[in-house]
Amino acid sequence: MSTTADTHVPQVVFACVRNGGRSVIGRVLTEHYAQGRVRALSAGTQPGEHIHPEVADVLESLGLDTSKEHPKHLTHETVAASTMAITLGCGEECPYVPGVKYVDWPVEDPGGQDPETVRGIVADIDGRVRAMLTELVPDLELPDSVLAA
Repeated sequence: MSTTADTHVPQVVFACVRNGGRSVIGRVLTEHYAQGRVRALSAGTQPGEHIHPEVADVLESLGLDTSKEHPKHLTHETVAASTMAITLGCGEECPYVPGVKYVDWPVEDPGGQDPETVRGIVADIDGRVRAMLTELVPDLELPDSVLAA
């Protein structure tokens, strides 16, 4: 039997400065693993022109589509509409909204890095995303990691 509480889909916003690397990785991995049970957004305090090509290349090599990823500006409204805000290097620049759970992930910036380094950063974020999803949606059956292939 379903209740209205079961229909609530938590929203997570991944925030960084340029919205070209870490936050995009977090968003894409969350959407992949959550299977519609969590809504993921990414945004930046000073969004760049495009996502980092080295990030797109690594994610695409893992079978993840980045074609619709474009840097967006982080707004107070985006954070306020979220259950959780995950900060990845934007620190005090991220808008603070009471009632939203903030978690800081100190992850290296993949911009300008070689493919092996970017893959390591993706692996780091992958583990963090999977742990976050088991916390947010305890009954979610996670698919195998994209890195296991």
